[in-house]
Amino acid sequence: MNELASDDRSDIQPRSQVEKFLDRGFIWVTRLFALAVAGILLWIAFQVGGDAIPAIFKYGLGFVVNSTWNPVNNEYGVLAPIYGTIVSALIALILAVPIGVGTAILLSENFLPVSIKTILVFLVELLAAIPSVVYGLWGIFVLIPILNNIGGWLHTYLGWLPIFSTPAQGPGMLPAGVILTIMILPIITAISRDALISLPPELRQASLGLGATRWETIFKVLIPAAFSGIVGAIMLALGRAMGETMAVTMVIGNSNNISPSLLAPSNTIASLLANQFAEASGLQVSALMYAALILFLLTLLVNVLAELIVIRVKRI
Repeated sequence: MNELASDDRSDIQPRSQVEKFLDRGFIWVTRLFALAVAGILLWIAFQVGGDAIPAIFKYGLGFVVNSTWNPVNNEYGVLAPIYGTIVSALIALILAVPIGVGTAILLSENFLPVSIKTILVFLVELLAAIPSVVYGLWGIFVLIPILNNIGGWLHTYLGWLPIFSTPAQGPGMLPAGVILTIMILPIITAISRDALISLPPELRQASLGLGATRWETIFKVLIPAAFSGIVGAIMLALGRAMGETMAVTMVIGNSNNISPSLLAPSNTIASLLANQFAEASGLQVSALMYAALILFLLTLLVNVLAELIVIRVKRI
């Protein structure tokens, strides 16, 4: 045995100077790429923040709590778009998370034949490839008429609830939330499925070997083990929902009035930027940059919270 080990060690050739040089070069190139990504992010933040300075000095924090948007009188407030951004994204998450995670479980376990699972995985990935303007057109001509009928029924029988207190008017918060749900489903499903598939098979076998049922193994072992990946998927989807522009602009109604009703028209920061930036000038451009900076900070806050949640769960 000692002779064999000695022979094996003798077969190992020392690394040449060229190989060491290539390794060090690869490490430095990857470091530069990572720093470049961080640099681009900071560059965007400073550029947007710099262009927003005139509006920041003029309106201060009052910009965040004011819902007036009047370019004629140079009166700007972004409270209504902030409300629309958060509510439409929450609607999308409430609807998409159970569907997306459930689909990921279905596609990662052996509930279905491989041929059918392959087709379903392809269809889920295909959803992510559809341009957002197509979702918007589908929302206008298909989704809104359907939701108008449902919204009319909800207002008639559940109108005493604030969230159904207005008649369905076509474009509104509910169609925007449903469109966002469909758009973020591929993100949640694909990443959650990858997180579940990447778990070591011994984990599942050990749980089943100890007497746990299949569903106990899924909900008490596999999902907690893949939790960080699932949370990452949800946060990426939330970022997409908060920043989605074209499809939401086409179905949300673009109203700066704040209403608790999901059937009323609303607005988001991304829609506000898409609608007004082309014709803006002077202080209005700075106000739109201020709104973009707030959207940037909201997205950053969401990602920091997600990271804190993952760290806390890992400690448990």
